[in-house]
Amino acid sequence: MKELNLIETEIEIKYIKDTFEKMLAKKLNLVRVSAPLFVTHESGLNDNLNGVERTIDFDVNGVTLEIVQSLAKWKRDALKRYNFEVGSGLYTDMNAIRRDETLDNLHSIYVDQWDWEKIISENDRNKKYLFKTVRDIYSVIYKVSLLMNKKYGYEYNLPKQIKFISTKELEKMYPEETSKMREYLITKEYRSVFIYSIGWPLKNKMPHDGRAADYDDWKLNGDIILFDDAIDSPIELSSMGIRVNKDSLVKQLKYKNELDKLSNPYCTNIMNDNLPQTIGGGIGQSRLCMYYLKKKHISEVQSSYWTDEIKEELKSKNINVL
Repeated sequence: MKELNLIETEIEIKYIKDTFEKMLAKKLNLVRVSAPLFVTHESGLNDNLNGVERTIDFDVNGVTLEIVQSLAKWKRDALKRYNFEVGSGLYTDMNAIRRDETLDNLHSIYVDQWDWEKIISENDRNKKYLFKTVRDIYSVIYKVSLLMNKKYGYEYNLPKQIKFISTKELEKMYPEETSKMREYLITKEYRSVFIYSIGWPLKNKMPHDGRAADYDDWKLNGDIILFDDAIDSPIELSSMGIRVNKDSLVKQLKYKNELDKLSNPYCTNIMNDNLPQTIGGGIGQSRLCMYYLKKKHISEVQSSYWTDEIKEELKSKNINVL
């Protein structure tokens, strides 16, 4: 297996991003658009993630602006403003800062991902359509892995088809394990997995993972996860799903005691049927590059902030930080 130096790594990062982006856009019928780095707090367009992460905000002329944490809500609003039609959508390079991330080999305070969103019909609000979209995205992941194998001989051991499993089925398989250990066990066995229906509590009274209440429908969402041999760990490449309609929005906000959000413009537009039905998600650019290039730490494929202790540890392991 060829070891890439810093310059070669940067060249391959560009190759992976350009290749994946073009193939994804063609497969999902997406158009690239520009995206904001910040939005107003009052708009309700910022992603609340798990609902506890703090945003970075600043004021301009008395208006409070927040650096985005993702563009999950902005994209749905943009689809209407840009007059996209059913079956078509947009994608963008999203850059965000998540100040409360715990820094490790997969997590950085700097987030770079392809955020994409597509208009669907009311009849598409089902698992069949969700699974078809997952298969389309996975087919791109698989094809790029073949290209990287041809270039460098890297082996990824990816199956042609991705495994689908619900959080309830996963809990039933491993009732005594934590959510993270369940992901490890199922992904190590099948190599590529889509774990779906994330948000509602399971038998143990806890959700598989946290989800904001106002963008994904918790019955029609999930994560694309691959097993990464370089780090002997699952690596989540995408969180995605069919977005909330009026019914799921109210139910999920009520569960999280966040019904006050119904007054913000974004939620009001959903309740008044002023936004299209959509499916969308994010695909981590640095994680994808890390996976394809067999890197052991995300700092090898992106430039971010790391503590002195982390940098010393990485240096001791001969890991080159960008």
